[in-house]
Parts: sequence; C-alpha cells; structure tokens
Amino acid sequence: MKPLLLKLQLSPDHSFSVRTSVVLQTYNRWHFHPEVELVYIEQGRGMIFLGDKIQSFQAGDSILIGKNVPHYWLCNGSEENEQAKALVVHFLEDFWGTSFLELPENRLLKELFFKARRGIQLTTKESDTFVSYLFQLAEAKEGERLLFLLHVLYRIAVCKNFQLISSTGYTLALSEDETDRLNRVLVYSTTYFKQKISLEEVAALAHISPHAFCRYFKARTRKTYSQFLLELRIGHACKLLAEAKLSVAQVCFESGFNTFANFNKYFKRITGVSPLHYQKAHNQQQYLSK
Repeated sequence: MKPLLLKLQLSPDHSFSVRTSVVLQTYNRWHFHPEVELVYIEQGRGMIFLGDKIQSFQAGDSILIGKNVPHYWLCNGSEENEQAKALVVHFLEDFWGTSFLELPENRLLKELFFKARRGIQLTTKESDTFVSYLFQLAEAKEGERLLFLLHVLYRIAVCKNFQLISSTGYTLALSEDETDRLNRVLVYSTTYFKQKISLEEVAALAHISPHAFCRYFKARTRKTYSQFLLELRIGHACKLLAEAKLSVAQVCFESGFNTFANFNKYFKRITGVSPLHYQKAHNQQQYLSK
C-alpha cells in the first residue's frame, strides 16, 4: 500500500488547479506534495494533522499549506452522512516563472510561502477579506485566473490575525515506506482513539518494538504517542462540546476518558479552559452570531 501523493490534473489551458472537494466522514492519508495547497472550508468540521501539530477546523476557516509539508485531513461531521465541502487550490510556488518571486513587489508573497511551511490557519473573520475573490477565481478564465490568485494570496499575506500550525523549524522528509508506516499508525489511532490503545498495538503496526516505536514517533512528530493520542481525544471532545448535544460528562466518556477528573485536567491543560467553560463560551458565540 503506497502513500497517496496528490498530483495536479491540468488541462493544456491551466497552470494551476482550482476545484471543489466534497467528502463524507472518512480519513485521508498522511501525504505531502510539491504544490502549495489553499483550502477554504465551505461546510463541515474536523481536524488537520500538519507537521507535528493537530488543529481543529470548521466552516469558514482557510488553511494554507506550503510545499512538501506532510498533512492529513480528518473530517468528522455530526451525522453519519454529513459531507465536508471545500474549495481547494493547488499550485507550484514557481509556476509563474523562477524569477517572479524575486521581484521586489513580491516580497510579501515570498514571505507568505515561507510561513506556509508551518501551515497557516485563518479564521472566518480573516477569510471574509478574500473569500469573494476565491470564488471568482474558481469561475475565472484565462489571464483572470492569475489576477484573482494573486489577489487572494496578497490578501492572505497582509492578514494580521492568523495562526501558524506546526512548530518552528519543523521539517520532515519521509520516503514512501515511511509515509506508509506513519499512515497506518494515524489511521488506526483516529479510528480507535476512544478505546484504550497500547504501545504494543501501534508498534506492531509499524513493525518495530514498543521502545523503538516511542523513539520513531517522537522523532517524526516531536511529541510522544501518548501526547498525540491525548490531543486527538481532546480535539474530538471540543467538537462534541461545540455541538452541545451531550452533557460534559457524556463527552468525557465519548472521547475515550475513563474518569471526569482526568478529562477535566487534560482538557484545561491543552485548551486553557475547563470543558464546561469551553461549551458555554462556544454556545454564547453562536448565539451572538445569529
């Protein structure tokens, strides 16, 4: 089973790709590609694993991913048949010529691509400043496509409020065998995180000893497997709390925690607030936005 590497499917008339992607609740593969990826989430929610971090996303968010940055999308709707929908742009940094980024007028653009190597997430408020141009880009023809893409990227480059996802200096160069091995661990973890997962289980997936697996996983993600699993469970808990269909106690057990004390302790450690405070704040924000 080889890793899925995205490739541009271009017609002779196009130098970059713009498409609408619609997926059901499913897991993608841990993958990377030479194209920069810009994703605007039209519908749905979930988590993105990017570099050495896990970040939640929801409708209205935009994420810019630099070239060759390993990432993994996990869409998890509230209903079994809920779809996630996104507008996706793929382009090579130098598709407009090797000297284009060296022009003095493109200083901000060059800096943007450098920042994108850590992954850039913009919230709905920031996305609103360029999303209309993004949809015009999807409909544009010939030279207008270039103009709208530049306009979108420049708007992102001058945004003041954004979040860099992965850690400073994070780099990861994986062979196909390595991406396949890591993908098996990620798929298994995101499928069974509500249950107790032992190191022996995941080490067997990687075909190495538990001790070697601990070193392997931390070297490639800059975190222990237990921390990764904890963040995965807390991310799922945040989704359930935001949906407000379950009590905090129910969310605790639905997210793979055995005791409420541990759930409360780790939730506050990762998010900075208690589960109840998170749920109340999220519900208040939804009420004010109506």
